[in-house]
Amino acid sequence: MAQSIWLTNNIKSFDSLNESLETDVTIVGGGITGILSAYLLSENGVQVVLLERGRLLHGTTGHTTAKVTAQHGLIYNELMEHFGLENTQKYYQSQVEAIQFIKRMTEQYQIACQFDQQDAILYTNSDQNYKKLEDEANAYQKLNISADLMKEIPFEIPHKAALTMRQQAQFHPTDFLKVIIDKIIENGGKIYENTTAVDIDYQNKVTLRTARNHNVLSDNVIVATQFPFYEGQAFYSTRMYPSRSYVIGLTSNRDYPGGMYLDVDQPKRSIRYVKQKDETIWLLGGESHKTGQYKKENTNPYRDLQSFGSQYLDVKDWHYKWSTQDYTTLDKLPYIGSLNKRHPNVYVATGFRKWGMTNSVVAAHLLTDLIMNRDNPYKELYKPQRFHADPDVKKFISYNSNVTKELVKGKLSVNNKHEHLEPKTATKTNHNGQTIGIYKDERHQLHAVDTTCTHLGCECNWNHADKSWDCPCHGSRFSYDGTIIEGPATKHLKKFDLEN
Repeated sequence: MAQSIWLTNNIKSFDSLNESLETDVTIVGGGITGILSAYLLSENGVQVVLLERGRLLHGTTGHTTAKVTAQHGLIYNELMEHFGLENTQKYYQSQVEAIQFIKRMTEQYQIACQFDQQDAILYTNSDQNYKKLEDEANAYQKLNISADLMKEIPFEIPHKAALTMRQQAQFHPTDFLKVIIDKIIENGGKIYENTTAVDIDYQNKVTLRTARNHNVLSDNVIVATQFPFYEGQAFYSTRMYPSRSYVIGLTSNRDYPGGMYLDVDQPKRSIRYVKQKDETIWLLGGESHKTGQYKKENTNPYRDLQSFGSQYLDVKDWHYKWSTQDYTTLDKLPYIGSLNKRHPNVYVATGFRKWGMTNSVVAAHLLTDLIMNRDNPYKELYKPQRFHADPDVKKFISYNSNVTKELVKGKLSVNNKHEHLEPKTATKTNHNGQTIGIYKDERHQLHAVDTTCTHLGCECNWNHADKSWDCPCHGSRFSYDGTIIEGPATKHLKKFDLEN
């Protein structure tokens, strides 16, 4: 059950990099952004090398809900207040073009990826959010978005109103991208898995260094690692925050009524479906929280999702469960473009705010245009160097105050009674004057690690649901034995031998 439905198909594997190379563009990150960027560049005759730390598509792309939509929560009224009508129109138009691109690709290559047009629906049971839905509907009208403000949704979930955006879509992301990967190879692109990028140097060309001391020289580098593994004094650590969300796959005794749903109340709930053989799998998501930060000990989002599903969705059986992570920028728009002015040949795409299926397409096209020296109408909207006093300043202060608190809070939250630890649980304790994390596995073996994140030194906290040490500052995650799961950290946690 603890597996993503998107990773049940056979995804082609690739060797790790075992030599130094030279190419036109190096792409770091084997998710949808990196793969689409490699595809578009290779279609333009550009030589590309794509590096992935683990397996292709096993990061956020393989753990998404895969909604292909321009309805990104309650966002358009807020964007108009902060950016104006013209920039908000650009944001919406870029998302529409992304949907059209995926549709066009599925038709061009006849990709069997369950691309299916569906309405996207926001709903609420709150009087306060009812007003926000009305404001969002007014924003839709100003943007000429086809939509309806309704009183009903086809579920017994408590609700007072719903806002529908017509003709959106959903698909099977890895079935789609498997075909795109083949096209990259056909175009002469090179892909390497289990290859960790650790640093970037600047000489005549951009030199990307890997953990195994193999270098890739290129004119340009795209960092598509969700959080940039290399910041180059651009301080992305201070301009984004990570959050996790959870998904379970279930079958129901009812027929799925169609549509993709998102509750705008707290905790948010997401519902869509996917076909698997002869079954309709309902995907129920939600229980989002800042990474590494929990309101209570032993929080279990999967259990809470199951409780909700059992109450409202007439569950027949449980089939899948997984979690994912994404980053939100200060102003809620992604950062897509040059890393900073000092490093114009290093490009980033990050901060998709859980809407990566369309924003990844936007990013791949924008980065391709920048590298090819072509105009792109969205260059200024998404450029990482932007800074808007409203609302960025307050969020900047609030977020960095939170990071400072998390730097030290974990060191104070220790429990010296690890002798009574239950199997499959963890705690923090003092060991020779140092705070360490201890996990007891099902065989009663203890695994001890230094819980100081190897990225920037924040204190990791235990994620009871996913059995991992998660950094609350910048989102690095480590397994119970300290092995890195996802970045921006590039080094494992230090292990301890409790017998010494």
